[in-house]
Amino acid sequence: MADHQNGGSKPSASGSGAYTIDLENFSKRLEAFYSHWGKHKSDFWSSSDAVAIATPPTSEDLRYLKSSALNIWLLGYEFPETIMVFMNKQIHFLCSQKKANLLETIKKSAHEAVGADLIIHVKAKHDDGTALMEEIIRAICVQSKSDSPIIGYITKEAPEGRLLETWSEKLGSSSLQLTDVTNGFSDLFAVKDVSELTCIKKAAYLTSSVMKNFVVPKLERVIDEEKKVSHSSLMDDTEKAILDPSRVKVKLKAENVDICYPPIFQSGGQFDLRPSASSNDEDLYYDSTSVIVCAIGSRYNSYCSNVARTFLIDATASQSKAYEVLLKAHDASVSALKPGNTVAAAYQAALAVVQKEAPELLPNLTKSAGTGIGLEFRESGLSLNSKNNRLLKAGMVFNVCLGFQNLQAQTNNPKTEKYSLLLADTVIVSEKPPEVLTAGCSKSVKDVAYSFNEEEEEEPPRVRSDMKSTGVLPSKATLRSDNQEMSKEELRKQHQAELARQKNEETARRLAGGGSAGAEGRGPARTSSELIAYKNANDIPFSKELAIQVDQKNEAILLPIYGSMVPFHVSTVKSVTSHQDNRTCTIRIIFNVPGTPFTPHDANSLKFPGATYLKEITFRSKDPRHSSEVVQLIKTLRRHVASRESERAERATLVTQEKLQVSGNRMKLIKLPDLWIRPSFGGRGRKLTGTLETHVNGFRYATSRPDERVDIMFANIKHAFFQPAEREMITLLHFHLHNHIMVGNKKTKDVQFYVEVMDVVQTLGGGRRSALDPDEIEEEQRERERKNRINMEFQNFVNKVHDLWAQPQFKGLDLEFDMPLRELGFHGVPHKSSAFIVPTSTCLVELIETPFLVVTLSEIEIVNLERVGFGQKNFDMAIVFKDFKRDVLRIDSIPSSSVDGIKEWLDTTDLKYYESRLNLNWRPILKTITEDPEKFIEDGGWEFLNMEASDSDSENTEESDQGYEPSDVEPESASDDEGKDSESLVESDEDEEDSEEDSEEEKGKTWEELEREASNADREKGDESDSEDEKRRRKAKALGKSRIPDRRDPKGAPPKRRKFK
Repeated sequence: MADHQNGGSKPSASGSGAYTIDLENFSKRLEAFYSHWGKHKSDFWSSSDAVAIATPPTSEDLRYLKSSALNIWLLGYEFPETIMVFMNKQIHFLCSQKKANLLETIKKSAHEAVGADLIIHVKAKHDDGTALMEEIIRAICVQSKSDSPIIGYITKEAPEGRLLETWSEKLGSSSLQLTDVTNGFSDLFAVKDVSELTCIKKAAYLTSSVMKNFVVPKLERVIDEEKKVSHSSLMDDTEKAILDPSRVKVKLKAENVDICYPPIFQSGGQFDLRPSASSNDEDLYYDSTSVIVCAIGSRYNSYCSNVARTFLIDATASQSKAYEVLLKAHDASVSALKPGNTVAAAYQAALAVVQKEAPELLPNLTKSAGTGIGLEFRESGLSLNSKNNRLLKAGMVFNVCLGFQNLQAQTNNPKTEKYSLLLADTVIVSEKPPEVLTAGCSKSVKDVAYSFNEEEEEEPPRVRSDMKSTGVLPSKATLRSDNQEMSKEELRKQHQAELARQKNEETARRLAGGGSAGAEGRGPARTSSELIAYKNANDIPFSKELAIQVDQKNEAILLPIYGSMVPFHVSTVKSVTSHQDNRTCTIRIIFNVPGTPFTPHDANSLKFPGATYLKEITFRSKDPRHSSEVVQLIKTLRRHVASRESERAERATLVTQEKLQVSGNRMKLIKLPDLWIRPSFGGRGRKLTGTLETHVNGFRYATSRPDERVDIMFANIKHAFFQPAEREMITLLHFHLHNHIMVGNKKTKDVQFYVEVMDVVQTLGGGRRSALDPDEIEEEQRERERKNRINMEFQNFVNKVHDLWAQPQFKGLDLEFDMPLRELGFHGVPHKSSAFIVPTSTCLVELIETPFLVVTLSEIEIVNLERVGFGQKNFDMAIVFKDFKRDVLRIDSIPSSSVDGIKEWLDTTDLKYYESRLNLNWRPILKTITEDPEKFIEDGGWEFLNMEASDSDSENTEESDQGYEPSDVEPESASDDEGKDSESLVESDEDEEDSEEDSEEEKGKTWEELEREASNADREKGDESDSEDEKRRRKAKALGKSRIPDRRDPKGAPPKRRKFK
């Protein structure tokens, strides 16, 4: 039995255990079949008393049979070498034992649906089935109560194989009257139900995706690189892309997908517009005035779809006109597919357009506008020709295929003097306007007409230089001339200018609406709860000795003060130290006093404003052992309480999440085992791997320890990333959340699950191994296989989760695993260390080094590229967010070689960027904007960052740069460590620049010459009677001027001191 294969090449099933028949679907469709047969018995079913359908053996050839279509439509699978006979009260199957085992499951459903008994005749392996056939024929005569009943069958399907030939002979030699019922099945299959339409939509989506994301880029690449590629090789590559949907980022299982026909590629004057056409071994021809025709069709669960496009290269006026007429005729034909119209109306609409626009092309128009499509690529009885008067119904699906055959072009080249045009789309007839399922692949003139002629300026992105007499075709994308590069840069500048206008308007609207408050007040001050060690004096433990005690149960320390034990909650202790001299040991305890630096007023100090606080107390002891023990106990207790309170405070700020709905037994769990998690769980025990499970409304990660568990709700996921290991050591899944969650005792918005794809191996012996060492080669092969296996496991998990997220209840969450685009990545320093930062379709991420970097592109206001200039090895990127309360994100030390790629990426993602030669102090700038937004808008918005505009007036260059401080004097940053790090990085570059300037200024001068100049300066300016100190000071000053560049500003003010951070 072939699984979802309509006469195709997939092998039969080895046993019935691998298959199950959808009983609900079987009952519904069997009832529809009997209903249609009873209602249209005379007009479509030729008054037949019984319908006998024989399915031939499987074949390696790609073919479409009504018998196979009936098998799949009714039972979900193809049953080769099986005879089915349908009567009013009985249904007979003649088949092998394996098929019979599966058919046993539908007996009850058949009786409940149409009241017919299902009788199965099992044919032995070496039996020709003659006796069983005679038994079926006798049953037909008995049931019809006639000696010569009318038997309907499919006349066009010739018997194949011993079983079907024997059956055909038995029918011919019997008294049965045979009649054709092909029209009955055509009308039965014409209107598709919801599940059938879903399969066709999936097939059409795959088809259009292959055309758009594989075929078109492939053709453009071949033409750009001037490659010689045959039509047959293009056909093979396209077939592979269809059979592996993941290559075009379509989430369909490969086992459910097949081709409708081998993909068709035609060019060079040889065209055949029939679906039975094939791609020859000639090379793709793409010279001037050439035409390329592409047609591909794919199937999902045996349901077909089709798309065809024509591409014009340097088209002549007549070719362009012919294509425009064909496009209008095709659109008219699609528009005519409305319920109630006749099938002929589609072709007549196309005919009317051609008659009006270009009557001379009528003889070249194809004789039909397509056919019905479904389980069969061409459904008989639904051809869109001028004579078909059947009525259209909602739910019908058509392959609307229209073309012009053998048109003449005004050229002397035999490969371009004849050409054909073809357009095809898969269309559903509905109560609303017809639904074009393959509309995702554009057929408009601007998307299919490629021009290499410089004189034609209608399509700037596709402009190429005209073909010369040498016949060499210039590349579309390569930088062969300065004019092409300049035009590309100009296009980017124009786009950026438009983005600047839009960005300023958007910022003005947001600031006018109060969308971003000032940068002051970064969250409410933290308040502490009242600290109570003992509720009353009776709870204080009794002590005979006046010694410092630690009450761990009540989290208090008891201090002897003036003969009484005074309790203090351990949270009031700021620090405790001990110092030991020769005879005594000193314990010093310092308390938190409200109102002092780093200790703001809390609830207690505000409640009792006149209270007196103990700031510090010192004890002396002659027992050093007891002293050190007490100090250690206080420190341990204080650390424990501080950790607990910190975690409690973190949890208090968490947004309440919905509870995870654990999947029941009915839902198959999607699992990914043996994962590590970042951030890791706390605790001192050995870290364990865990399993990530997908439940009804979220993920759950758990290890074998009961307290190590993390739930991530689908509704809380803002971004999900899948990054397979390529140059990295880990394959990972990363979730960036809307709201923080707790992982162990850590509050985080980023949770990552990963597997190390390579083991850390230490070579013993120390000797360097040869690259040809068999052990080395075997080890590399094992590592490669392990990496590929892990990547595939993660990919399968991601695909299954995508299928889950595609369900209607998750549509509003817009969830999808994003993959980093490595080719757009660049190196930079987002935090403390250099990392490889990679864009995705929606974010800018760095997911290997911690802390992670996840920047949502839609939240970015503008990007400023700082320290960009000639001679600089590195530059910095400052990302300003739409929420001006957020700190500007800096990515430092990006190699200057990446600047063009980053500009191109920012421009294609519609992000406005600026360039500056210095680092800006962003906090004061954002504060100024939020305090006076009207003035910011009046002054041109973000255009104060436009370096080109400021450079236009060369006289004011120094004044325009004045007022902005470099990053090494920026007073605030996200953290002290980050500030110091970025400072050192920026300063090193600036110092290099300064040293280069010095070397240019003092080129050729030795230290002796500098000494001589300093002495001469002293003699000219100084007096011989000056003191030696004065002489030395003047000499050092003169020498310093020669060595160190003057850091004073242009107005002569003294140099600014560096601010201490």
